[in-house]
Amino acid sequence: MDGFKTTLKRLPSADPRSIGRLVFVLCFAIAGAIALQPLAPLVLNFLFRSINRLMSSDKVLEPSPFSNNWLSSIGFTLLGALLGSYLGGRILAGLEYLGHLWDAMDVSDKITLFIGTFAGLVASIPVLQLFQALDISSQARVVVIAATVIGFAALAIYMLQTMAELLPWNRTKGRSKRSGIKILDTNVIIDGRIYDVAKTSFLEGQMYVPGFVLEELQYIADSHDALRRQRGRRGLDVLKLMQNEFPLEIRIHDKLAPDQGDGVDSRLVRLAKSLGGDIVTNDFNLNRVAALQDVKVMNLNDLALALRPNVLPTETLELFLSREGNQIGQGVGYLDDGTMVVVENGKPHLGETVDVVVTQVIQTERGKMIFAEVPGEPDPAVRRRIGQRRQNG
Repeated sequence: MDGFKTTLKRLPSADPRSIGRLVFVLCFAIAGAIALQPLAPLVLNFLFRSINRLMSSDKVLEPSPFSNNWLSSIGFTLLGALLGSYLGGRILAGLEYLGHLWDAMDVSDKITLFIGTFAGLVASIPVLQLFQALDISSQARVVVIAATVIGFAALAIYMLQTMAELLPWNRTKGRSKRSGIKILDTNVIIDGRIYDVAKTSFLEGQMYVPGFVLEELQYIADSHDALRRQRGRRGLDVLKLMQNEFPLEIRIHDKLAPDQGDGVDSRLVRLAKSLGGDIVTNDFNLNRVAALQDVKVMNLNDLALALRPNVLPTETLELFLSREGNQIGQGVGYLDDGTMVVVENGKPHLGETVDVVVTQVIQTERGKMIFAEVPGEPDPAVRRRIGQRRQNG
């Protein structure tokens, strides 16, 4: 019994949205099968008689063999199911696209659309009553009424948009609604640190990988260059781990940023603006391009720099000196986070772990540089003068 429960826990949980899409498409498939199944004998009998008439015009037509053929009914049922499912999928995609457009609209624009539609309906009532009195067919009346309502609604919305500055709900109009979706780019997936950040729960909200990012990742993984191929495969492995452990969506929002031949970075920015989302990257150029277009960027390199320990002058550090510095007598060591520490008069202690005193901290574009010295050790210039005095004795 315990083993059965464990197996159930390991089964992937069903996404309610995926289930809803499946039910929607299945309903259209069933409707298509029901609609097309009765047409099977009619269509096949018509084809049989037409072919028979062309091939033997002087003979009496034989009874059609398709009058009660269950195989033809099954074939038309399957055809109807396929056509219905295709039609349902296209309608569902259109509805989802309209839903994304609605979510991306500002609240003030939604109010304008609602009030304009309502005003158009009210304004069209006198005209509709006039059409009711006309002696026209019911089909023509339906078309005229629909066209009148749509026309008045569009006119009312247009008039409200021309007066947008005077409308009270537009006075506090700000930036577009933020969805909080985190859009991952290719570099940050290959880097791999995004997986560790997501595990710490510091990355909130829905994470999304566009299809064109996935295609670029696959292209890198299939590269002839061994290093690029290794980086691409590592990115795919990281993406697989994240898909198993976190709510990760792929491809479903790509229609908001169609391919216009402007490259992956530009599509990422356009997608982030449409969704009101944030780009997660470690690409410096993408960071600058997105910032110029008022798109929020979460740069993992900036996060790593911010988390480095704050070292102050006169502070004592325990440091392993691994190599010689650029200047005479210097030694170089590294902190646990990779920050380089240049130690004056540290050359005699190469390969040793010593206590050093911080003398200066310099902030650069690439991070911090720390200068220190070994306490109690004289300056190399002083040591040279002492040596010269001893030689001159």
